[in-house]
Amino acid sequence: MEYEKIKQVIKDMENSNLTQLDIEFSDGTKLSMKKEQNKIEQNTNMMQNISNSQITPLVTKQIVEGNIITSPMVGTFYRKSSPTSEPYVELGKQIQKGDTVCIIEAMKLMNEIESEFTGKVVEILVEDGKTVEYGTPLFKIG
Repeated sequence: MEYEKIKQVIKDMENSNLTQLDIEFSDGTKLSMKKEQNKIEQNTNMMQNISNSQITPLVTKQIVEGNIITSPMVGTFYRKSSPTSEPYVELGKQIQKGDTVCIIEAMKLMNEIESEFTGKVVEILVEDGKTVEYGTPLFKIG
């Protein structure tokens, strides 16, 4: 199953009144999501054929609270555009909605992630260079 289609199913689940959804696709991809009051927990078991016989499971969990900037994709989190550059944001920095806060590298593409909120960076939740999944909390904005 294509990544964009999986993202759309997750968005549709978030915007619906459903509390649980289990899907098994013909290509072997399994998707299981459960929504609870005051928190959303999504357990996604996706199996993708990487080679002829190798299958790798991917499990993601997401907890949404307040003004949290979350990862919109799976990839590697970078706080700056290059090793010698300054980080996009620092603890205590005031940011505006639409400001670039980090980069997530996915399949050799550098994706700039913009803030959905205006406020102060009160917590940086991921270490530079770490792998993140869809929905991983990246920054807390106060």
